[in-house]
Formats: sequence, structure tokens, C-alpha cells
Amino acid sequence: MDFLELRWDIIWNYRELFLRGIWITILLTISGYVGGIILGVLIGLGETSKKKWIYWPSKLYVDLFRGTPMLVQILIIHLAFIPAIFGQSYGFMVSGITALILNCAAYNAEIIRAGIQSIDKGQMEAARSLGLTHSQAMRKIILPQAFRRMIPPLGNEFIALLKDSSLVTVIAANDILYAAKVVAGAYNRFWEPYLVAALLYLILTYLVTKVVAYVERRFSNSYNPRKKKEGRVAS
Repeated sequence: MDFLELRWDIIWNYRELFLRGIWITILLTISGYVGGIILGVLIGLGETSKKKWIYWPSKLYVDLFRGTPMLVQILIIHLAFIPAIFGQSYGFMVSGITALILNCAAYNAEIIRAGIQSIDKGQMEAARSLGLTHSQAMRKIILPQAFRRMIPPLGNEFIALLKDSSLVTVIAANDILYAAKVVAGAYNRFWEPYLVAALLYLILTYLVTKVVAYVERRFSNSYNPRKKKEGRVAS
């Protein structure tokens, strides 16, 4: 097919569906990631616990959700888990966000565990010798240091989740991929809608990459806001 023969007018006719798909994709991703961070912190701390009744459930959770496909998790949560718990399904948004949170939490937990364990054990021992409890030392000493090392992998997880959110279309989520499928079905043309879907995901991923890069620089050990301010004054 000649690229010039592509009918971009069919995309324009469904522009509102694509715009809605963008917002649904963003909402799914942000909700899944924020929930995944909160739950991931708890599970990650559980994986560093010396208490077996805390460690093993956390470890099994991570192995379960990292070892099974997200697509299968979405279908189980939407078709079986939520109806079994609440007696009915609450639509793609509830099921999709729940699946993304649970899956993202498993990966974030491993990032957080690795970040915590990368800090020298002497830091904890020094904090305890100063009279801090274990939780106080973790909150005030260990986690702030580990957070700087977690930023790059946590940013990569956000980017991965943005792309993986397209799997929620399997339960009829009105996201970007769903809009492309609707256009493809309406016109029996596949180049235009899926090229546009790919381009939209590429743009979103690019923007997220830039934000993550800024956050990495902002929280890096070499960042000096005073030096940046002095540079502005000198200019």
C-alpha cells in the first residue's frame, strides 16, 4: 500500500474516541501506578522483614504476580475475582485499575526491596545506636537514601505500565487501543488506526521519559539548585 493512499480522514471522524482513549489510558496508568507504589512499599518492606509470617506472604505475592501474564490477571480479576467478592462486575475501570495496581505492586516491591538492601547495614545500626526505633530508622534514614536509587527503575516501571495498560482493552476499556479497534472494524482498514495508536503511545512514552529524566536529575546526588540559581543571576 502506498503511504499516500492512507485515509487519515477516518481518524479525524473518530477523533473524539481517540481523545477519550488518551484520557482513559492516562487515568488507568496513573491510578495503577500510584496504587502500585503504595502497595509495593508495604510488600517491599515485608520482603525485608525477618518475621517469616510477614516475609513469606510478601514473597509469594511477588512471585505470583510476576510469574503470570498480566492479560490472565486482568481476565481473572474482571470475570471471576470481583464478581465473586462483590456479586457483580463494576466495569472495566474498576477491574482494570485493580489489575494494574496488583501487578505494578509486585514489580515495585522488588525495586523497593533491592533499594533498601542496597543501603549499607551500618546505616541501620548507627540509627539504632542513636535511639531510633527500627521503623523510625527506616523512615528517616534508610528510605530517603534508597529512594534516590529507586527513581530510575521506578520510572521505567511507570513507562512499562503505560504500555501494558493497553491490555485492559480485552475487557472493553475505552482506551487508545480500543479506539483503534473500533475504527479498524468500522472501515476494515488497519494501517491508519493502529499507526495512530502506536504514535499516541509513543508520544505519551516520550513525555513520561522526559519527566522521569528530570526527576532523576532533580534527586541525583550531584544536583545543586543554588548553583543553578547563581548561573541565572550571572547571566
